Amino acid sequence: MTEAPFPLEPTAADAQAAIAEEFGFFSDWAERYQYLIDLGRKLPPFPEAWKTEANRLHGCQSLVWIVAEGDAHRIDFHAISDSSIVSGLIYLVLRVYSGRSAHEILATQPEFISAIGLAKHLSPTRSNGLAALLAFIRERAQTALQQA
Repeated sequence: MTEAPFPLEPTAADAQAAIAEEFGFFSDWAERYQYLIDLGRKLPPFPEAWKTEANRLHGCQSLVWIVAEGDAHRIDFHAISDSSIVSGLIYLVLRVYSGRSAHEILATQPEFISAIGLAKHLSPTRSNGLAALLAFIRERAQTALQQA
C-alpha cells in the first residue's frame, strides 16, 4: 500500500467545485492542457510492481494502470499513465473519487468534465479512456458495497 494523497477536499462535490474554479482561471485550452500536464506530475509514485497486465485499464489508447484498495467505507485509488495528459485526467478523477466511501462514489456524477469543457476538448480515444476509468471506479465501489 502506498500513501494516499487524496482526498484533498472534504467531499466529492467540493472537489468538483474546486476543479471548476481552478480551470476557470485559464483563458484558453493551451493553458488548460498545460495545467493538466502539471497535475499529472503531482500523482504519487506508482510502484513498478503494480504495472502488471492485471492492473492495466483496458479501453485506453495510452497505457494506464490502476489499483483500488479499501472497503465500502473508504476506497483509495492509485493510478498512472504513460501519457502526460492522461495522467492529468487521472489526477482530476482521483481528486474527486479517491479516499471516498462507495456510497459517495456512486452518488457522484463526474460533472467537472462538462463544467470545465473537457468533454468538447478531448480526442475520442481520450474520451473512451476517461469513460473506462470512471467505469472502473464505479465498478469497484459497487463491488465494495456488495461485499459489505
